[in-house]
Amino acid sequence: MTLPFSFPAWMPAWLGLVLLLVGLLYALAMLAMPFSVFGVKSRLEAIEEQLDQVQEELRILTMRLPEPLRGVTVDDGLYDPLPRSAAGYDRPAVRRPAAAAPPPMPEPPR
Repeated sequence: MTLPFSFPAWMPAWLGLVLLLVGLLYALAMLAMPFSVFGVKSRLEAIEEQLDQVQEELRILTMRLPEPLRGVTVDDGLYDPLPRSAAGYDRPAVRRPAAAAPPPMPEPPR
């Protein structure tokens, strides 16, 4: 195998491999440097910690929520999100008026 460049005659063959290895390590360090310089790892760790806190807060909030009430309705057939027994007092049922028919449209002039 011939190299695109030649080493001097006084240089041993293994020194070329050492220089190549040092050059590869230097190139790898240059590729990895922006991540350590700009602190990507510490930022990602901070974001991960915030995400863990938000998830824990959501877990706590969902544990506080009451179980969904199925089949509990008020007199007009709508779902009552807070039944009278759970409210701690007897609140009156909300009666909504029946939907009125829309007013008749006037006939167009002839």
